[in-house]
Amino acid sequence: MRLSWNEIRNRAARFAEDWKDAAYEKGETQSFYNDFFNVFGVKRRKVARYEEHVQKLNDRSGFIDLFWPGVLLIEQKSAGKNLVDAYEQAGEYFDSLPDVACPRFILVSDFQNFELRDLDEDEYSAFALADLPDHVEDFGFILGVHRRTFRDQDPVNLEATELMRRLHEALESSGYGAYEPQALEEFLVRIVFCMFADDTGIFEPRDIFMDLLEERTSEDGADLGGWLASLFDVLDTPEDRRQATLDEDLNQFPYIDGELFAPKRSIPNFNADMRRILIDACGFNWEAISPAIFGALFQSVMDQGGRRAQGAHYTTEKNILKVIGPLFLDELKAQFERLRARKDRRRQADLLRFRSKLATMKFLDPACGCGNFLVIVYRELRELEIQVVRELHDAGPDEKQLVFQIEDLSQITVEQFYGIEIGEFPARIAKTALWMMDHIMNNRLSMAVSETYIRIPLIGSPHILTADALEVDWADLLPANQCSFVLGNPPFSGSKIQSPLQRSQIQRIANLGKSKGTLDFVTAWFFKAAEYVQGGDARIGFVATNSITQGEQVAQLWPSLFGRNKVVISFAHRTFAWGSDARGKAHVHVVIIGLDQLANARPIKRLFSYPDLNEEPVESRHAAISPYLIDAGELTNVNIAVRSESKPINGLRKLIIGSKPIDGGHYIFDEHERADFLDSEPLAEPFLRPYIGAQEFLRGKKRWILALHDAPIELIARMPLVKQRVSAVRSFRELSKSQQTRDLPPIQYHVNVIPSSPFLAIPESSSERREYVPIGWLDPPAIPSNSIRVLQNASLENFAILTSAMHMAWLRHVGGRLKSDYRYSIELVYNAFPMPPISSDPVSLRPLAKGVLDARKEHPSASLADLYDRDIMPANLRRAHQRLDRAVDRVYRAFPFDSERGRVEHLLLLYEEMSNPIEMNSESTGGRHHRSK
Repeated sequence: MRLSWNEIRNRAARFAEDWKDAAYEKGETQSFYNDFFNVFGVKRRKVARYEEHVQKLNDRSGFIDLFWPGVLLIEQKSAGKNLVDAYEQAGEYFDSLPDVACPRFILVSDFQNFELRDLDEDEYSAFALADLPDHVEDFGFILGVHRRTFRDQDPVNLEATELMRRLHEALESSGYGAYEPQALEEFLVRIVFCMFADDTGIFEPRDIFMDLLEERTSEDGADLGGWLASLFDVLDTPEDRRQATLDEDLNQFPYIDGELFAPKRSIPNFNADMRRILIDACGFNWEAISPAIFGALFQSVMDQGGRRAQGAHYTTEKNILKVIGPLFLDELKAQFERLRARKDRRRQADLLRFRSKLATMKFLDPACGCGNFLVIVYRELRELEIQVVRELHDAGPDEKQLVFQIEDLSQITVEQFYGIEIGEFPARIAKTALWMMDHIMNNRLSMAVSETYIRIPLIGSPHILTADALEVDWADLLPANQCSFVLGNPPFSGSKIQSPLQRSQIQRIANLGKSKGTLDFVTAWFFKAAEYVQGGDARIGFVATNSITQGEQVAQLWPSLFGRNKVVISFAHRTFAWGSDARGKAHVHVVIIGLDQLANARPIKRLFSYPDLNEEPVESRHAAISPYLIDAGELTNVNIAVRSESKPINGLRKLIIGSKPIDGGHYIFDEHERADFLDSEPLAEPFLRPYIGAQEFLRGKKRWILALHDAPIELIARMPLVKQRVSAVRSFRELSKSQQTRDLPPIQYHVNVIPSSPFLAIPESSSERREYVPIGWLDPPAIPSNSIRVLQNASLENFAILTSAMHMAWLRHVGGRLKSDYRYSIELVYNAFPMPPISSDPVSLRPLAKGVLDARKEHPSASLADLYDRDIMPANLRRAHQRLDRAVDRVYRAFPFDSERGRVEHLLLLYEEMSNPIEMNSESTGGRHHRSK
């Protein structure tokens, strides 16, 4: 058993007394450090070696006084020598070591003084030998016990991922797991746990697992599988039930239990190369990884297609904290700080009640994957409990100190954590990761109170159900009235890439009826969670694709969710770029949404906005948050959702898409193709017309399209290359699944828009880098493609409104997006846009609209994409737009808007007046129920 910290301190005091006269580097160093390691109950020869030869970068040789690869480098000097010089010498050795061997700690000493540096945490401590008893916790790493700050994208996590990939590939290529995939998955989990246990003090003495592999197995690997089978059996057998004749090296391993080693499965047969890969993995410092990285380790052995099919995106700790902070952790921390600051007699009793409250909370992640969310929540809860225990343990002289029984130091257990995961392997990883984090937090607790606190064997177990979360009743796993929080990162899959099963599940759960809908797969978890929490007081916090707060999904999801389940948005992170710890990480844009039940909703709603999608958010607080993730405190109905309209409800002319040929590309030409074609078919020149899509319009690129709609039949007959193109289009369309496409005459487009007069062009999508979507006029003979929205017979007033900041605000908040790019939807952005009463316009918009067009003309060689890049937009063009924006604002109301949010709120009020929108009863809004003036 590991020594208690009190016993270690006593040993340190005796060590300091015994060596108080030590002074000679050459003669006493080895004995000194043999005794030093014994202070911690560790045999130095098991972990570190003396006089390690190093070839320094200057090609000179050197010898490290004591070296523990990956952990500790010691440079020892005689008494009175300069320790600054000693540290510089240690640095030379450090720089010469391979990356895998570089230690985290450097210690320099002259026997009577110590200076210890933690290179990972950038921490430093210096003290005299006589003060060693007060600093033994600084050397907790000798036992595998010390604090580590886990960082997103820490290189150590990537190294661990690569080691697991190599081991997985070696096992898989040997044929192991081909007929029993679960055996391979389970074996990997057990091996990682053993390597972690070897480096963190679960296995004592340290490194006994690696020693077993190196010293007791043959180099050809032939007997390695047998040794591992015996070890797994020992780890599943209590000490008092083991045979008296059990091998001594095996018998020193503790009983683990927790079902981790219980199932008996086949063990792989190793060869020399496979043995070396496993031993190399054991040589890695596994105490450095966060158990939350298990999700990324699992992802590293999945192929990209598998991840996409499941909609899986793995979460960094930083992003998990964005969910759990406003969901519950910020409130708990604030409550603790208030208790800690109190000086009254009830302080201790209230701290005890607070600690008991932490132990009663239960958490459900219904798409838990490899347990990232549960692991980080468990860590943060235990960290808060440790602070409470330390506060009680270190009570001042005016307070009666609380005496804890060792076994009662921590009341929080992994049994408070519940998850549902469709895959058996990640479910198993989630359990193991929670046990690993439990051990890390037990070590931290031990150091906080100077007691040894361990929970081996693993008695409690997290509740991880292997099932499809959309096909089971969550209350069977955890009754809703016992659940405190539902949280996680459910899978994303857009409606167009969902499997038939996923599509049927979302239609059933969302109760879409005959409508197929376009809801993202993640919304099924929102519906299930909102229904589940009705049986209790639980709150919800989910990561989701940003599409559920934009475009047509808003009207499909939120009115139904609010109405059926009486929930409100309690906090939200607006769109930001997702980060992943995984190999081949996903690149997505997401939101985070928290839901409270209306009956116990928090009065203040927190909204986090991202001026830059890759930077930190800015928080604001409001009375209500709209489904569009804006401040909705001033809206009459905060839950109003704009629905798609098949035709304009605002008095505007009809907006249409451009021509859509469905021609297999046979009618479309670039510049070189057009020139070559006309060399052989000059009669076709009048029928090759400029073909303008979004890229051509924005960036000045050139394409042409063969337009034969009005071509005389006798002329077509005289153009053999044109006839070949027509024939190719017919053949292409005959392969279509659509009867309408197959029946379409080949000289016609699927959508025919051939303007005969100037028309206003709006690109279908536009970069988020533009404050304004560039729109403008095109002239015949140009033919717009279907990536252009076409407004024929448009006026300068139309242009003024559609290019204004008012319309851009509507587009950004109501329209959908492609990743983070704006998507201009006719049905939502144009047809439903609230227009001002132009007839009563006190300021003419025409000259100001013309001013924008004239400003563009001053830069004839610049494309629209260049002109509207927010970083390089010409000053004259920006000023022209700003003048127009102020005029349009005055058309909508007499006094100016001070923000984009104000514009959107005003537009939503106008939309409510002009339409028959999808609305909720005002009792569920949480808003102020009055209009802004």
